[in-house]
Amino acid sequence: MPPYKKKGRIIVYTGDGKGKTTAALGLAIRAAGRGKKVVVIQFIKSPERTYGEHLIFQKLGIEMYQMGAGFTWTKTPEVHRQALKAAWEFTKEKVLSGMYDLIVLDELNNALAIDRFPVDDIVSVQDVLQLMEKRPPALHLVITGRSAKRELIEAADIVTEMKLIKHDYVQGVTAMKGIEL
Repeated sequence: MPPYKKKGRIIVYTGDGKGKTTAALGLAIRAAGRGKKVVVIQFIKSPERTYGEHLIFQKLGIEMYQMGAGFTWTKTPEVHRQALKAAWEFTKEKVLSGMYDLIVLDELNNALAIDRFPVDDIVSVQDVLQLMEKRPPALHLVITGRSAKRELIEAADIVTEMKLIKHDYVQGVTAMKGIEL
C-alpha cells in the first residue's frame, strides 16, 4: 500500500435545503479546534449586518470576512459586482498564500449563479477551477451555496446536496435572532 500523502480536499455543500453554511462552519470550528489555520470568506453576507457566526468566530480567533453587499439585492448591480470583485481578489490572495489549512468560500456558488447581473467577467467557474488547481496541495477548500455548477461538483472530492424537507420559512416564519437558519 502506498504511503499516506497529505492532500487537501475540495468539499462542496449545495442544494435547495438549509444548512450549507452551518455544515461548512462546523468543519471550520473542528479544524480550528485541532490547531488548523482557518479562514472563512463570505461572498454574499454584508459587513453592514452582524451575524451570529461572525461574533463567535471573533471570540474563537477564527478569521472571518463578510465581503458581500447583502442578500436583499436592493443595492445597485455595480455595488454587488464591486463587492464580488473585492471578495474574489481577496480569496485568491488567501488561497495562494500557503498560510491556511482550510478555507471556506461561503455562498460562492450563489455568487457564480447570480442572474440579476453578469459576473463571469469578475469570477467564472473556470476561474474557480484554476484556483483549485493552483492551491497548495494540503489546503482543504470548502465551497457553499445553492446552485453549484456542474463543473465544480465534478471537480470536488466530496459533495453534499442539502434537500429541503420541511422548514418554517416556507410558511413565512422569519428567523429568530441567534437561530438564523
